[in-house]
Amino acid sequence: MKAVYFETHGDLSVLRYGDIEQPVPPPGWVRIKVAACGLNYLDVFARRGMPGIRIELPGITGGDCAGVIDALGDGVDGWKVGDRVLPISHHVDWETGKFDMLGESRRGAMAEYCIVRASQLMAIPDGVDDVKAAALPCAYGTAYRMLHERGRIRPGETVLVLGASGGVGTACVLLAKLAGCKVIAAAGSDEKCRRLLAIGADDVINYSEIAVDKFIRAKTGSLLRGGGVEVVVNFTAGDSWAPSMRCVKRHGRLLCCGGTGGYQAVTDIPYLFTAEMSIIGSTGWTMEDQQACLDLLARGLLDPPIDRVVPLADGIEAVRAIEERGVFGKVIVTP
Repeated sequence: MKAVYFETHGDLSVLRYGDIEQPVPPPGWVRIKVAACGLNYLDVFARRGMPGIRIELPGITGGDCAGVIDALGDGVDGWKVGDRVLPISHHVDWETGKFDMLGESRRGAMAEYCIVRASQLMAIPDGVDDVKAAALPCAYGTAYRMLHERGRIRPGETVLVLGASGGVGTACVLLAKLAGCKVIAAAGSDEKCRRLLAIGADDVINYSEIAVDKFIRAKTGSLLRGGGVEVVVNFTAGDSWAPSMRCVKRHGRLLCCGGTGGYQAVTDIPYLFTAEMSIIGSTGWTMEDQQACLDLLARGLLDPPIDRVVPLADGIEAVRAIEERGVFGKVIVTP
């Protein structure tokens, strides 16, 4: 089968497009003929190599995929060849503590075929497009869990989203709006800000022109005079961490599900205790979170913005666009 793969960790130069062996589903697993693969910044991290995570080499990234069951392993019940499916990317065995993730610890969907456990599958409803479905799992599942299960957002609250133009960012904007929140979206260019307004953001910040904390203070006032917002979403961390803390209203929440801008960050201690804020971490998502997003898509309430759809042969350039942060919304590869 054709795939985008790497034989050693490194920069973009290690990626190859070519032939690799087609996987065979073991008992309890299915093989999926990939119709659409959604890319995430995780594809960059996995290729570069992540401390403490062993990746099967040659490696194939791509954790999100929509497709059709092509073959069944022994013992699979409830599914048949030809079913359209959207698997959840990860699997945890809570008894042994073992974790694996499609496109990370094992070969993923940047290929014509991939394999997953039958227990990881959910059906794609009729009328739901493969490209839109493939946009959901990692970005929208993660955003849904962070906002609802961990962040407990409520109608009428103001949610500030940093890095709002990417996959998780646009997911947070759309899901917070659906929850009845006011959304302030931060991005690095006027064009991205314009597009964020077009998908429903109430206000935008071009952080290349004005610091996010300076903008929020000018709009809402100082912390001790009731300034700030109830919820700040920051999954970039790095240099943005301390400024994002200075945007949190008293008794507000700072939500974090990643650190794409760097894991080392400075904490603004006076703001932490003066605001009596809660810093809430969120990792991954559940089948229920992914199903909730798929249901919203099927009902026409959620419409993930797609930056581009490219053939598998152009998958390396698609990863480059993700790595260089030159996209708005999701990038989808179609084998």
